[in-house]
Amino acid sequence: MLVSLFRLLSALPLPVLHFLGAALGWLVYLLSPSYRRRLRGNLDAAGFGSHLYHAIAESGKAIVELPFVWCAKPERVAAHVTEENYDYVASVLDSGRGIVFLTPHLGCFEITAQQIALRTKLTVMYRPPKKAALKPLIEGARARHNLHLAPANMSGVRILAKCLKRGEPIGILPDQVPQEGEGVWAPFFGRTAYTMTLPAKLARMGTPEVILTYAERRPGGRGYIVRFVPFTGSLEGSIADQARAINQAMEQLIARCPAQYFWSYNRYKQPEGIPAPDAQVAA
Repeated sequence: MLVSLFRLLSALPLPVLHFLGAALGWLVYLLSPSYRRRLRGNLDAAGFGSHLYHAIAESGKAIVELPFVWCAKPERVAAHVTEENYDYVASVLDSGRGIVFLTPHLGCFEITAQQIALRTKLTVMYRPPKKAALKPLIEGARARHNLHLAPANMSGVRILAKCLKRGEPIGILPDQVPQEGEGVWAPFFGRTAYTMTLPAKLARMGTPEVILTYAERRPGGRGYIVRFVPFTGSLEGSIADQARAINQAMEQLIARCPAQYFWSYNRYKQPEGIPAPDAQVAA
C-alpha cells in the first residue's frame, strides 16, 4: 500500500510536491507541540531562530519529496539536479584514492548518494528503519545501480574499510546519533551531542579524501544543487578532537542554508547506556 502510494505521488511534478510539503510542514508544526518545541529550540540554540518560518516549510518538503527521489526514474530525478565542484571529486577518483563522503541531514540528503552513483560505484552505511513496513520501500530505493548498502554494524564497517582499500568511495551520515560505544560527546552548535567516531576512523585508513556533500533545494521546486566541499579540518589528536573537527565542518556546511537542516531531529539525546556528558566537554 505504501509503495503504491509513493509511486503514485512520484508522478507529480516536483514543484507540486514541494508546495504540498511546505503545507505539511506547517500542519505538523501547528498540531504537534513536541515537534514545535524541538524545532524552535534547536534553531534558537544554534543561532538560526530567524530562519524558523523557512525551516518549517523545508522540513515538510523533505518528507513529501521522498516519493520523487525514491520512486521516479533515475534519469528523471537527475534532470532536476545540477552539480557544483564535481571536477574535484573526479580528480580524487582518477588518482585511485578512496573518498569518504560526509553528508549531514541537510537539504535533500537522500539524493546525494544517487547522484554520485550515476558516475561511480558508491557504498553507503545504512541503518534499517524502525518500522518494518518502510524497509522494502527504503532499501529498494537506496540500493539502485552502482549504489550499495552496508549495514550499520561491524560487518558494515568492514565492508566500508575494504571499499576504501580498493580506492572506492563510501558515504556516511555523520550527524546521526550513534549507538552505545560508537561515539563520544562533542560540541555541536554550542551544545553537547553524542557524535560518531567512525567517520574519522575510516578517514584515517590509508589516504582517502574526505569530502562534504549536500543537496540544496532550489526555491519553487526548481530542483537541487549537489555541492561537493573539501574537508579542511584536521583529524589529528584524540578521538574527541576528531569528533569535534567533524562537527565543526558540519556546522559550517549547515550555515550555508540553515533553513534546510533537519532541526526536528533529536540530535542531543542521550543514548541508552551512555553516561551524561561531562560539562567540560562543551567548554
